[in-house]
Amino acid sequence: MYQPPHFQETRQDVLHGLIRTHPLGLLISNGAEGPVANAIPFLLDAPSPLNAEAPPNGRLRAHLARANPQWRLLADSPASPVLVVFQGTDAYVTPSWYETKRQTGKVVPTWNYAIVQVRGTARVIEDQDWLAQQISDLTVSQEGAREAPWAVTDAPATFIQSQIKGIVGLEIEITDMQGKWKVSQNRPIADRSGVAEGLESEGSNSPDMIRLVRSYGGLDSK
Repeated sequence: MYQPPHFQETRQDVLHGLIRTHPLGLLISNGAEGPVANAIPFLLDAPSPLNAEAPPNGRLRAHLARANPQWRLLADSPASPVLVVFQGTDAYVTPSWYETKRQTGKVVPTWNYAIVQVRGTARVIEDQDWLAQQISDLTVSQEGAREAPWAVTDAPATFIQSQIKGIVGLEIEITDMQGKWKVSQNRPIADRSGVAEGLESEGSNSPDMIRLVRSYGGLDSK
């Protein structure tokens, strides 16, 4: 990933936070005919005092449909590296928001975004108990905050067992993690303020981007 120094984000808790907030990752691996990519939701097991078995950078867990050929490619090449891309909040930035536009006119449009790229090797898992735990954990991660959360056990056990037979598990030990937070922090402070105010005034549907522009741009106290 192209990484200008001022956009680099290296704090593990921040990178893990984006993965948890935006768990739908793009799984990319190599196939005989070139790159193969599928969007699938992931769970993150991060190292902690309660999870001492997790690798230093963490571990990703997911599952693929058995009909999806990507898992067979991974099983046939267990040492082959994979890349998982997690896309966070993003927003178009118009030059009209920059103070520099009024001063010199030497500005162009850009796009702000936050993104995490994870690398590792994938292990294919077909154990039924592992898969049952995986779908339960994934469901809880998305349903837990709902007023009336749905649980896997709400469905008939025989139905769930038949569904489990149609999936294959995936575990990726994270060997490298890179974060890029391109949120106007390279612009003069007046331009950063203009971007934050512009997003707010146009009723942006990216409140997270407004927050990032303000925090990374040193505007929170202004």
